Formats: sequence, structure tokens, C-alpha cells
Amino acid sequence: MMAKNTICLWYDRDALQAANFYASVFPGSAVGAVHLAPADYPSGKAGDVLTVEFTVCGVACIGLNGGDTFHHSEAFSFQIATDDQDETDRYWNAIIDNGGMASACGWCKDRWGLSWQITPRVLTEAMAQGGEVAQRAFQAMMTMQKIDVATITAAVAGA
Repeated sequence: MMAKNTICLWYDRDALQAANFYASVFPGSAVGAVHLAPADYPSGKAGDVLTVEFTVCGVACIGLNGGDTFHHSEAFSFQIATDDQDETDRYWNAIIDNGGMASACGWCKDRWGLSWQITPRVLTEAMAQGGEVAQRAFQAMMTMQKIDVATITAAVAGA
């Protein structure tokens, strides 16, 4: 049964490849039904993969192979909470090493242009504290691409 609210992500033509990649990297992720186009459409032919149902860390998504009309932007991203540096490195490196691109402050893009925030919990917890702790953590984060847990932890401690 389809979820009441599902995120629809537009891909040129690689929704199935993207869904398979996400399912291989993130726990609680899986590829579900694959639907083929019943007729020709502007960016494909009958029998091409049209949509793919999948989950990313339990979040219901549909990948739509709609052609190159629309593109992903940083206005939408998945934020993945991590517990330690190893988990942060594993997700970040999986995305970057699969044709992705590093950005700033824990953000990166996958090879399909979808943005990801790989965010250690120590950072979000520091930001939630507010005050000087949040300020120190924020200033440390602003110097990073991939988040360094030890540096954030030191900033929280005032070191």
C-alpha cells in the first residue's frame, strides 16, 4: 500500500539506478515496485522504467524518469543523522565516491544532483543548545565540507 505522503523525485532517466544505490547505502532503505511506461511519453518509450517506488531511511519516495526538463536543487535535500565519524564517513564517502560532489557544512550532491546533508548528531544537539555552545559549533562547521565530529566536539567543549 502506498504511503499517504510520498516524496516524488524527478530523474532524467536513472531513477532505478539511484534507488538501488540509496538502498545499498542507507539502512532502512529499499526498492519496491518498478512501473514501466504504458505508452510513449515525451522523454521515453513504452516499456521504459517510468517510476520506481523506494524508501530512504524509512521515508517513502517515488523516482520519476521525466527527462531533462527539471533538475534537483539545494532547495530539497535529505538530512541523514549520524552517530559518529565512522558513520559520517561511510555515507559521505559512498555518495562522493559514486560520482557525487562535496559541498560545504556537511552537504554533498549525489551523481544525480540530489543534495544530502550528512549531519552528526553532536552538531544538531549543539545547535539545539543555543547560546555560546551553538555559536562555537556553528563557527566550526562553517569551515568544513564533511563534518569532523572531533572538531565539533572540541568546539562544544570550548576547546
